[in-house]
Amino acid sequence: MKPHFYPLLVIATCVTAFFFHACSADDRSHACGAGIAVFYPETFDSVGLLPSLALVAEPARAGALPRGWKIKPRFSVEEGKNVITIPVGKETDLYGTGEVVGALRRNGTSITTWNLDNYAYALNNGKNLYQSHPWILGVRPDGSAFGILVDSPWRLEISLSDTARVTTDGPAPRVIVIERDDPASVVMTLGELTGKMEMPPLWALGFQQSRWSYFPDARVKEIADGFRSRSIPCDVIWMDIDYMDGFRVFTFDPARFPDPGALNDYLHERDFKAVYMIDPGIKKDSLYAVYNQGTEGDHWVKDKDGRAFNGPVWPGPCAFPDFTRPETRAWWRGLYEDFLATGVDGVWNDMNEPAVFRVESHTMPEDNLHRGGGTLPPGPHARYHNLYGLLMVKATREALLQYRPDKRPFVLSRANFIGGQRYAATWSGDNVSRWEHLRVSIPMTLSLGLSGQPFSGADIGGFGGNARPDLLAHWMATGVYYPFARNHSSQNTANQEPWALGEEVENVSRRAINRRYRLLPYLYTLFREASVTGMPIARPLFFADPRDTSLRREEQAFLLGQDLMIVPRWAKNPKRPRGAWETITPEDEKEDDGYQPLLAIRPGAVIPVNKVIQSTVEYTTDSITLLVNPASDGKATGLLYDDAGDGFGYKNGDFALHRFSVSRHEENSFKLDVERVEGTRETRRHYRVGLVAGGKIHYSPWSTDATRYFPVTR
Repeated sequence: MKPHFYPLLVIATCVTAFFFHACSADDRSHACGAGIAVFYPETFDSVGLLPSLALVAEPARAGALPRGWKIKPRFSVEEGKNVITIPVGKETDLYGTGEVVGALRRNGTSITTWNLDNYAYALNNGKNLYQSHPWILGVRPDGSAFGILVDSPWRLEISLSDTARVTTDGPAPRVIVIERDDPASVVMTLGELTGKMEMPPLWALGFQQSRWSYFPDARVKEIADGFRSRSIPCDVIWMDIDYMDGFRVFTFDPARFPDPGALNDYLHERDFKAVYMIDPGIKKDSLYAVYNQGTEGDHWVKDKDGRAFNGPVWPGPCAFPDFTRPETRAWWRGLYEDFLATGVDGVWNDMNEPAVFRVESHTMPEDNLHRGGGTLPPGPHARYHNLYGLLMVKATREALLQYRPDKRPFVLSRANFIGGQRYAATWSGDNVSRWEHLRVSIPMTLSLGLSGQPFSGADIGGFGGNARPDLLAHWMATGVYYPFARNHSSQNTANQEPWALGEEVENVSRRAINRRYRLLPYLYTLFREASVTGMPIARPLFFADPRDTSLRREEQAFLLGQDLMIVPRWAKNPKRPRGAWETITPEDEKEDDGYQPLLAIRPGAVIPVNKVIQSTVEYTTDSITLLVNPASDGKATGLLYDDAGDGFGYKNGDFALHRFSVSRHEENSFKLDVERVEGTRETRRHYRVGLVAGGKIHYSPWSTDATRYFPVTR
């Protein structure tokens, strides 16, 4: 946006602000959909808060607030700060608030929404980390549920008890409240409001290996060959900052990575994908083309005096792109053209809180200036800090779409904001090799899912410190069930590839990763569900029965989808849902290694599984085993989603969603019906039924008939 347009923007937004000043109290709260209401403070400042980057569309007025509406925010000013108080009830269990350390159930806790480079979760007891999700999910004793979205990117302090209390230094924000019969419906409605993740490429669901850093390129090849020679499945090798020339983004070190195209070809020939890191800090260097372009294009965030802000990061003094500017986002997209031409498959945006070294705040000053443009008004960094990562990954995703229009983008981001699941997957940042960080990875992943971000995980093995063999074995065995499964470790720590700590850990890791690849048909179906409905992939156990209050605090065991329960072997006395959940063990696991989690299938469920493969390049659904745990009436159902694994043909119907219905015919025989319920993709398959009973799987013969009787030998 040119500077002379700023007054027009300010006038327009001020008119909107005046409207809210002039409204009556009744007009400031209204329905904006069935079971959805929005509440505006009397002093709502649209200039300081709109447009909302959390929402996919502005909430439209849909009538008066329904009679008897339960959750009503109260707005006030205390000691010069805007405060929102929201009575929620003493017996209500509270969840959400995104990526912070702590128990799954958030009652009695306080968190801060302020994206922070927080190594080892050491600052503020991990109550603010790399992303911000001003969102609360409440579940009442009867299983009914509500959601509260505080629609503000400014720093918030959220304290949760029988009253949710939100304090901000910024303008008083509007609050959106969702009322539903169950928590799953609340989370799906959050997805409707803030958007759902796009369907990722299939390879992004595979196991992934990373380190700060694998170099030179010969070491990268050695890691890839290590997986293949040991028959340990893997899909992705990651390149951290040491592939760069002096930490200058969009460059390659001429000594360590002299021919990145050849390296990427080497990986592709062995069925690996390559993901490379790109940070926002641009080295201040007059011989560096990216810095010179940014300076000439006036693309940098400014300090309060209007000069380009410089702050130290890995390369030394750096300038930072002002992603609020459309021109800057377009420039950023263009930088990817030559970079992607080397065969880079995915992009890792890191350090994008944005992190700044050697300052107490760990970031740039709050009075720095973002100039905005298009729909975004100019404003201080205090307003745009939490949005910096979201705006960066949006531009990165757009670059991948622009230069790889036939491929689905994969972007991983450390920093983000609620709604940013539309652009990038995430992980829980710089954890360390401690038991407590393995344990907390489960509620962190679950809380992200409950806050709208289904595609997340933790650094398996721990990023900092040296993983001991027993810890790494347990972490590998558990971490393969994260939606995003990547082993990652820091420089100056012990290697923690699956084979690095001895034969026992290698064998445990191979078995665990094999399990993930067997589950890919089920897992890929869950990703499709998340992309359509917004449902989490990893879910808390209370989703199995929202009325069972004994499950509300369980954060060791968890669900993948609605049909598969994961119980880590390190879990102590975990609560379990009622019903005849049947334990399954893959057919080639002849003995218990003591590390693999217990897997249990919900009664009435059918789970599609596959054979072991070494990467998703080998993935097909030609031969599918259907693991069946019949309900008490002898029936069970399940789904299988199938598409090309990449590209966008699925958006035009080139996919198939099949429903499996299994019913008991006789004591040892089951009837299978296969129905294509969506899509046009044709696939001829071999099927067999695996009856799960008494901790064992009893298999039928293979058959190509979509509807037939399957005898099961016990």
